[in-house]
Amino acid sequence: MGWIFSLSAECGGKTAAEEFSHHFDKVYWVLSNGCQSQCRAEIFQDIEENWWCRVSPSGISETKIETPESAYLMTELGILLYQHLRSSPPFRYALVGVEVDEFRTYDELLQDSSTLTFPGLVLAEMVWQMIGLPQTFRPFSPGYVWKPYEGEVYKPLMASSELKRKLNELLIVG
Repeated sequence: MGWIFSLSAECGGKTAAEEFSHHFDKVYWVLSNGCQSQCRAEIFQDIEENWWCRVSPSGISETKIETPESAYLMTELGILLYQHLRSSPPFRYALVGVEVDEFRTYDELLQDSSTLTFPGLVLAEMVWQMIGLPQTFRPFSPGYVWKPYEGEVYKPLMASSELKRKLNELLIVG
């Protein structure tokens, strides 16, 4: 099973999602390890018929975080995605991470705003106002606020079956 690392942005309408997609599609960066990564952007609709854009950087976007190095590279790409997001066409909200597609529909976001604890969540100021101006958000770019990105995390117990086995042995009470 693939684990998609991406920037996912809810744009509302199809035209907005297409413009957002064009802003990111084929953008590339040279990473600190010397590898190049190119973005692939695609649009899709959620169950509420709102339009999203998923931006997946190449080379790392379909792997789970299996090493500290992969967490580092995903974090580096996350920062680059957020930097490029600052100059993007309008969107309603966005998040970078592993498996972030449709992390909340628009209605869920508005109805359940008390649970918005996602580091890296970027909201249009209009959406931020609609959810009651939570003070945990900071300015991101003109017209947007965010909860600052904290990077991706390597969790050895999730990546290593050997470590999981050892932990399970420890949990068995003799």
